[in-house]
Amino acid sequence: MKARQFLAIVLAVALLLLGLGAAAWWLVLGRSPLQLRHHPLTVPVAAQFVPRQAPLSLFLFIDGEEPLAYARAVAPPRQRRAATAAVARLRDGAFAAAGLDYTAELKSWLGPEIGLSLVATGDDARANGWLLSLRSRDGDGARRFLQRFWQTRSLAGTDLQISSYRGMGLISGRGALVGTDMVPIATALINDELVLIASGRGVLEQALDVSQIDELNLAASDAYRSGLNALGDGVALLSARPSAMGSWLGIPVSTLEDADLTGVMAALRPAGSGLALEATFRRKAGSESDGWVVAPQAASRAAALLAGVHGDAASLAVLQNPAALPAVLQPVLAKALATITSPLPALVSAADGGPLLWAQSQAGWLLGTGADEPAPQALEPALAAEGLIGAPLQLDNGRPVRVWTHLAAGTGRKGRSEPGQLQAELAGARSAQGDLAWWSQDLAQLEQQGEARQGPRQQLDRLEALDRPDAGVQWAVGSTQARELLGRWSSGRLLSGLAGEPLAEAADGLALALTPEPTGYRLSARLDLS
Repeated sequence: MKARQFLAIVLAVALLLLGLGAAAWWLVLGRSPLQLRHHPLTVPVAAQFVPRQAPLSLFLFIDGEEPLAYARAVAPPRQRRAATAAVARLRDGAFAAAGLDYTAELKSWLGPEIGLSLVATGDDARANGWLLSLRSRDGDGARRFLQRFWQTRSLAGTDLQISSYRGMGLISGRGALVGTDMVPIATALINDELVLIASGRGVLEQALDVSQIDELNLAASDAYRSGLNALGDGVALLSARPSAMGSWLGIPVSTLEDADLTGVMAALRPAGSGLALEATFRRKAGSESDGWVVAPQAASRAAALLAGVHGDAASLAVLQNPAALPAVLQPVLAKALATITSPLPALVSAADGGPLLWAQSQAGWLLGTGADEPAPQALEPALAAEGLIGAPLQLDNGRPVRVWTHLAAGTGRKGRSEPGQLQAELAGARSAQGDLAWWSQDLAQLEQQGEARQGPRQQLDRLEALDRPDAGVQWAVGSTQARELLGRWSSGRLLSGLAGEPLAEAADGLALALTPEPTGYRLSARLDLS
């Protein structure tokens, strides 16, 4: 009997310890900076002050310290200090651009949710004011901030005007908020929780007006809420209209017009040591379909191509239906094809119903298609028009291939052309392997494709991390091309300016996937950082 009582006591103590351990573990995980990877999106509190027609709104669901804690948690031990310092410089630079000192003015009270919105003012759609929202975790801290904010500017000679609008106390004046230029500024404190700073009293009054009418503000918009739910997790939420997508996001205006795009919603979240992005591009209601669809069997064929590609690749792309790409992607493909002297890739992509794999390496280009999509016989007339002559050939390993050559003037020992002498130059070759066909500009590359056992592991892993096998386009590149792309992106240059260093140099690789949807397109992206 005593043994039973003793065992019951031991069991009860063990269960209690397990419960306490589980609770402690849950608390640790809940407060871990790694939880930012799974932060659920919610409607921002400040969204009720943003007009639905605002050209751009950006909300961060974190405070000023959480990005530093995350960078410190995921960086290798030797790089923790440098990674934390880089994130801190970007944060401080962003607030400094708004004339605010994060450490001295914001650190003690700023809580999760920081917002910046462009607000149309007047009849000119290009004339935008701005609204900055700062959510407080300490009501007294927000009040003290506003007191010091205006006290500092009053001492600098700013005339202050204190008034009331819709029951809210407003303070307005002029001050050097950005740089040294004196600009209109207006502030309001909402329920001791939310600080609103606007580019003038008119912008702030407009924000207070729309907060009272659900039909006018962003928070009550069904489209905004459904778009937010579709995106899932994120620590940053962006909404932009075409007027801001060109100037702020670096998307060409012609591309927006050709694609009939009306706006974008995007969510950004940390993913390991990199960043993951999910975005939905909306098309105009009633606009004609661009005919870009992904066949049900295309995903399995694309998977076979990815599993069958071998060798190295600095760039790896899969196009599900290259012959019917939407207008938004046609310039991109045309620009890529223009870098290749051989006409074969352009002819193959134009005749291929997909999917098509395109790998680019130091050895040159490699295309993967279905065995009869397109059939080589269907290309012969177009190739002949380009001056290419087709012929069968057998490689050293006995594998049959078909090659296309064109005649060019022969060269002598010093590299000079010799009149009257012609030689055949290889423009491309094709080798069939079961249900797949491989096209290349180099016979050695085709031979490696048939014999190698290792594929471009880094790019394949990047595409797999996107988890978008049904995407219309998948594309992964290494560090060199990722840095080049980010260096040319206008928003990337803006962020580099805020951080005071070229952020593109930290890029270690990039992967993108674009999927057609009934109402537009969905973009999934992942940026690896070193």
